[in-house]
Amino acid sequence: MMSTHEPLAIGIDIGGTGTKFGIVDRIGNVLFSSEMSTKKHKTIDTFIDELHEHLSTLIEKAGGIGRMRGIGMGAPNGNFYSGTIEYAPNLPWKGIIPIAKLVSDKFKLDVTLTNDANAAAIGEMMYGAAKGMKDFIMITLGTGVGSGFVANGQLIYGHDGFAGEIGHTIVLPDGRIHEGTGKKGSLESYASATGVRLTALEVLENSSEPSLLRDLDKDTIDSKAVYDAAIKGDKLALEIFEFTGKILGISLANAVMISSPEAIVLFGGLTKAGDLILKPTREHMEENLIQVFQNKVKILISHLKESDAAILGASALVWEKEK
Repeated sequence: MMSTHEPLAIGIDIGGTGTKFGIVDRIGNVLFSSEMSTKKHKTIDTFIDELHEHLSTLIEKAGGIGRMRGIGMGAPNGNFYSGTIEYAPNLPWKGIIPIAKLVSDKFKLDVTLTNDANAAAIGEMMYGAAKGMKDFIMITLGTGVGSGFVANGQLIYGHDGFAGEIGHTIVLPDGRIHEGTGKKGSLESYASATGVRLTALEVLENSSEPSLLRDLDKDTIDSKAVYDAAIKGDKLALEIFEFTGKILGISLANAVMISSPEAIVLFGGLTKAGDLILKPTREHMEENLIQVFQNKVKILISHLKESDAAILGASALVWEKEK
């Protein structure tokens, strides 16, 4: 039975479409949670007003503001040092938003902000597959590719707060153009759910190989459709996963040779493809490592429940600060 005096943390995860938030205890139980739309808020002020309204109800249910130790927030382009969201392409508010200060003023609580993938890494270290590890890389394979690098037990922020962006590293010089950044050949353009869809469309166009994917309307081809075809043994779909795994494996080999992690933890929608993506990823990672790094690094799938992971990661920032 939980003590009514035990301190609790608030976790908020701001996404391009929706924002999830919840109240979490020190061992990682999400006691109360809810979500709201991000994209309908054209201004940050109305967003914070609605967030305050929803969270106030949860705070009361959890025993009042006095039990709250602080607020942790994960957001795209969230800067740990300055508490600002800076030029996030997928959010409705442009420029630099002093979100930590705005939320802190509204709730009268201490606020810690980081980017969404870094929050996931801290959550994984505190509650998940990386528990007890001091050196690991967390990679989220969703609509994009997010990442957080932990070395010597510390998240690497870099001098400006934006370190660890493996998704924007270039894997194929002069490769596929990334719509959001305008750069060519980034990992995110290939190893995200969006990337798998683009690869499928390219492969269908450049090959005459029969495939179940040819029966689908182009607009409905997504990473799940490719997965469904692959498990039925569709040759083209299997090639798409092989190619995606190769690109991801090469990128992971580069990352391993820089930070020598104990493990790489993968999270997000694309991991549901299981061995279809993991097998080629492992093979190509090992193949591209020099001998001293080979067969040392585990590739793990996150243990955290997808619906809770973002809230857990954000709330973990509060306990991390107290260490």
